[in-house]
Amino acid sequence: MLLLGSQATQMMKVSVHILATYLAVISVLCFWTGQIFWGVAFAVGAALQFLYVISVIDRLPFTMLVLQKAVKMVWNLPEVMRVSYAFMFAVLLWMALWSFGAAGVVASNLSDGGQWWLLVVRWQVFSVSLFWTGAVLCNTVHVIVSGMVFLVLFHGGREAASIPANSLMKSLQYALTTSFGSICYGSLFTAAIRTLRWEIRGLRSKIGNNECLLCCVDFVFHLVETLVRFFNKYAYVQIAVNGKSFNNSARDAWELFQSTGVEALVAYDCSGAVLLMGTVFGGLITGTCAGVWAWVKSSDRVIMIGSTSMLMGMVLVGLAMVVVESAVTSIYICYAEDPLLIQRWDADFFNQMSETLHHRLQYRSARPRDYRFHDDPIRENTSI
Repeated sequence: MLLLGSQATQMMKVSVHILATYLAVISVLCFWTGQIFWGVAFAVGAALQFLYVISVIDRLPFTMLVLQKAVKMVWNLPEVMRVSYAFMFAVLLWMALWSFGAAGVVASNLSDGGQWWLLVVRWQVFSVSLFWTGAVLCNTVHVIVSGMVFLVLFHGGREAASIPANSLMKSLQYALTTSFGSICYGSLFTAAIRTLRWEIRGLRSKIGNNECLLCCVDFVFHLVETLVRFFNKYAYVQIAVNGKSFNNSARDAWELFQSTGVEALVAYDCSGAVLLMGTVFGGLITGTCAGVWAWVKSSDRVIMIGSTSMLMGMVLVGLAMVVVESAVTSIYICYAEDPLLIQRWDADFFNQMSETLHHRLQYRSARPRDYRFHDDPIRENTSI
């Protein structure tokens, strides 16, 4: 995180390019060891990652700016980082307990005669429990950090006398009691829907004038947009600030963005995707190291041990990344609620956000005219 704040450009290039390269290397190794299915899977992942980076390459300067400011905000809140470390320790305890249960699943499968399908079913259930618990803990940190960042921006700085006393403990108590049900519910859906939306946006921007393909992608895109309206990460800021239910918070946040035009800025920013790349890369590193160890000890358990270790690594790295992502979401909510809050915090950043938003709104307003121009050649010829 310190490197991300001081060397954002270099860290951004590493995070967006190294993942595709690493996936390609893993794909080659899988083919070399005879794991054809996983080789194809990693090769497809590398290709999709490369295509996504190419489709959003023009958004990276603005994304770098937003990440720098988010890290700056979090770095001035050391108590927030201590909360993140405490939750990492809780995750490690949960993983230790989970590992005992997973070992029991494997042992029971061996005693049942090695029915592979029964092992797969049990392992899927355990994997869902691991990933969902990790998502719940990450989103709990998300609510805590969002509440603190919103308070800092709303009151004009960390040193403001108007900030309530013991605000961190109040946010922690609120996240673990009143809002915990909404956090658990939202953790089931937000990550998958958000990832799907990023991929569709990248594909949609590169289609060009293929009207049939554009129509199909637009149909899927609008379905995903409907889901985003009720399941998005900005709901956690509304939960932290207003105490609403998850669906109401998600809907209100999205309606706020659309009514103010900030949705164009949110759609242009890909900081969440970059942080997700870092999370996936951290998980892949963990899974690779564990897979190599498993290959030396017991080659028939490589896939199971490697994939489980990857999930564990993603959960741990995600807990570190969610602190920055929470600051990003709070900045956008504050900008939509009252742009003067951002201006009071950082005037130069406010000017750059406003300029980018102006350009995005101009771009969006010009697109319908471009489509009508291409879709009506008779009118074009008549006017000529």
